[in-house]
Formats: sequence, C-alpha cells, structure tokens
Amino acid sequence: MIVKQSQHLNQGTIISIRSSVIDALFPERIPATRNILRTGEDRSVIVEVQTLLDTTTVRGITITPPQGLAEGSPIFDTGQTLRVPVGQQILGRVFNVLGQTIDKGKGLSAEEWRSIYHDPPPLEQQTTSSEVFQTGIKAIDVLAPLERGGKAGLFGGAGVGKTVLIMEIIHNMAGKHKGVSVFCGIGERTREGEELYREMREAGVLANTIMFYGQMNEQPGARFRVGHAALTVAEYFRDDLKQNVLLLVDNIFRFIQAGMEVSGLMGNLPSRLGYQPTLGTELAALEERICSTRAGAITSVQAVYVPADDFTDPAAVHTFGHLSASVVLSRKKASEGLYPAIDPLQSNSSMLVPPVVGSRHYGIAQEAKRTLASYEELKDIIAMLGMEELSQEDRNTVNRARRLERFLTQPFFVTEQFTGHPGKTVSLEDALTGCERILNGEYSKQTEDALYMIGSLDEAKKQ
Repeated sequence: MIVKQSQHLNQGTIISIRSSVIDALFPERIPATRNILRTGEDRSVIVEVQTLLDTTTVRGITITPPQGLAEGSPIFDTGQTLRVPVGQQILGRVFNVLGQTIDKGKGLSAEEWRSIYHDPPPLEQQTTSSEVFQTGIKAIDVLAPLERGGKAGLFGGAGVGKTVLIMEIIHNMAGKHKGVSVFCGIGERTREGEELYREMREAGVLANTIMFYGQMNEQPGARFRVGHAALTVAEYFRDDLKQNVLLLVDNIFRFIQAGMEVSGLMGNLPSRLGYQPTLGTELAALEERICSTRAGAITSVQAVYVPADDFTDPAAVHTFGHLSASVVLSRKKASEGLYPAIDPLQSNSSMLVPPVVGSRHYGIAQEAKRTLASYEELKDIIAMLGMEELSQEDRNTVNRARRLERFLTQPFFVTEQFTGHPGKTVSLEDALTGCERILNGEYSKQTEDALYMIGSLDEAKKQ
C-alpha cells in the first residue's frame, strides 16, 4: 500500500507512546476512526486510529512494530482505512494484513484496492440454501454434515487435531471445489503456514487459493484485522465475479484474543473472565459478513481453540451462536487413538434433519448417536463389574458401539508421513452403508482392529 508523499497530508505530532498505543495531536483536522496514520522513518510505521480522545487528539494502535518512534515525531493522516488488493492476479499468492505479498514471489501490480471494512449484505440479498457440503470425512459427513454457504466450527483444546482436520478438509475439497479458496491464518505458527503453503503447491491447488496471514509474532492490531482483510477478498470473488468461495479460518479464538489485547492496551475495563466488553460485537462484525447471496456462496470452516477444554468459556459460547454446524474434538477420543477425535454426542448440525439429508441418513445418524450414548452410560458399569454383568442386549450395544467408533476413524492424507497409513476419502453413501451394516450387527464377529483406520467397509474384509 503506497502513499504518495504529498504536501497536503494532514500532519500531526506524536505526544505519547505506550507499547503499541500511540497518542497523536492534530491541531488542524482530526482523523476519523479506523483511518491509517503513517509515521517513523520513511513513514513505514502504520497506526490505526481506534478512538478520539478530544477534538484534536486521537489514540491508535500500531499495525507494524513501533521501533524508532519518539514523542514529538511527525505523524500523517492518509485519509484511508486499511486496504487490500483484489482481482484475478492475487490468486496463488500469500499476503499480510497490509495487502503486501510475503511469499517472495514476483511483484504484484493490482489495479484495485478495497477497504477491509464492509457491512454485511442486507437480509433481502441473502439466500438460505439447504445443500450439504461433503468433506470425504466419515464422522463429519454422517453425524454433523456441513452446509454449503454456511459456517462450520471445529472446536477443541490444544493438541486434539483442529489444524490437521482443517488441512485435511482443504486437501479433500480444493480439488473438487469449483471456485476460489481463501485461507486466513490468525495468530498462526509460521511452521504451520509454511507447511500448508508447500502442501497446496504440491497438490496443484495453489492457483485457485489466496492466503492471508497474521502471524503469532505480529502486533495485536495486525492479528485483529487480518480476518477482515481475507473476508474482503472472499466478498470480491462472491459479489463481483459471482463465484463460490471456500473460506478457511485458523483460528477464530486468536482473533478474539487479539481483540482482548487491543482492548487492554486501549485501557478498557475487562469483562467476564478478562475478555473485552465488546467481544460479542467484534465477533459478529466478522461472522455476519460470511454468508450466501444471490451472486454466490461463502462456505466457511473455522477452527476454534477452546481454552482449558472449557466449552462454557465466553469465546466458545459466542462463536457457537454464529455457526450452522459445530464439530467438537474430544481429548478423551484423542487419548484412545481414535482420530479424527470427533465427539459424536457433542457435535451437531442444523443440516441433520430429514427434509435436507433424507430420512435414511437422518435415521442412521440418530441410531448411531443413540448406540454411542448408551455405550457411554454403560462404561461405568463395565469398569466396576465387567462385561459379564451386562444383559445380552447391552452387550450387543457395546459390541456395535465399539466397532462403530473404530469405523469412524480415518487415515488422513496430510498425516501420511507421520502415521504410515495412506490417506482415504470416503463418499457419503459408503459411510452411511458402513454405519448401517455395523448397527445391524453384520460385523459383530469381526475384530475391532479390522475396522480401525480404514476407508469404506470393503477394506475390513481384506484384513
């Protein structure tokens, strides 16, 4: 984003510097909130106005590191908000929050730049579709199907497989998805970003993908705005080019966390559990822009870190309300080696109703959940008294549930190098048939191990 060295730029003076917070005096004309200010050597330090302190003083947060600044330094109002480039030429590139390429590729000559701040489309322009978005992952497609043009959340604590799951969805969908994929890394580890970039390039899907990163080590202001930057690009492809967009976000909690840091730096009193008082508003401003219109659909899959595995945490609670499907990852499942570690009893989807998925799919999913719920209730009795004390009916239930649990595991393409198991995608029909036959007791004599880490049921017979 280049700003011309114009004599007409509104000039002010820095009067206070506290960490990432800058106070500046503009005696002639006060900048508007969200305006970008430039200061420092070569005007390379970027500050976003957050609030107006009085008629001549503003308080802003730095987007780039504030090194080299001093009180009394000049600061210039650009009269613009943060902007990002749009157009076909940005496909296959990696950007930061300022719209600068960070993939060491050739220079970008974007003709059009757009502000990252937009209102959600009005209700009369939005559409409500009821089409299922298949991922090729058995546990999701059967028990918590995603909505095309909807928002799905992958919830879980640290180390239960959220990023791996979202990378697998990217792998499975990128080839099939007839549109553009936008990946947004908020507070991402550099290692994860580099691995994803390399995998997408090797898979040959990078040409239809745009990536935005606000890395873990960047200023909270940058991490707080990178989600809006990625959404602006997604909206361009949806509204202007009439394309369907797959938007993948990792991780929404880091967006909330960056907002908490910004709020604390600005001196706002914290609310419940230390979160910012504006948590609900900030999250809604981002999430409400992700929707389907008559022009096209934005289908979003978002990883959501759950602090200390506490699903009553305000960050998780506020995020739940915006989603059409919630896939919950369980540490208990992960400890048992059942990957993906999806908890079928806590995961849910608004798509899992007979008018959308059909009565057969709905019936199989409900029966699977009933069987698994009964097994959970029987676990205490088994632990205390053993299987021998159960009735024959309960033993059959346990037998079916344990086989179903193992059938719902699946080897992933993105983990081949670690597990040694070649990755599998499973069609919805194969997944449903497999669950149905296990629930009917057809595989009660088959060993549990034969159903572990396979694709369709046909593979179990070979073992």
